[in-house]
Amino acid sequence: MTKDKLENLIVVGDKVLIKPCTSNSKTKSGLFLPPGYSEKEEIKHGYVVKVGPGIPVPYFPDDESEPWKPKKEEKTKYIPLQTLVGDLAIFLLKGSIEITYNDQKYFIVPQYSILLLERDDSTV
Repeated sequence: MTKDKLENLIVVGDKVLIKPCTSNSKTKSGLFLPPGYSEKEEIKHGYVVKVGPGIPVPYFPDDESEPWKPKKEEKTKYIPLQTLVGDLAIFLLKGSIEITYNDQKYFIVPQYSILLLERDDSTV
């Protein structure tokens, strides 16, 4: 997948775009698993590709005592997410939405469905 096409996607709010890791179709003992086995798991893992701006915070004007003054431009403020691009995320499948973009499988996952993050110290 070319990086420029992925850059066209904009993740909104407290959502995270995750590319799932491919799971083994064979157990440690050597048994082959049926194709639908890994799709029925409740917990998935994958790498974070894009992160939304965060949780929106309501705008409160500074000065309500003088309503005749022209209103300032309202800018939405966000509480940033803990997740960073490149993190390995373990997340609940139940809260996520599976999509296909350019023949690649991705999950759109809300922040509250992410259970655990593994971050390489060199990316911080």
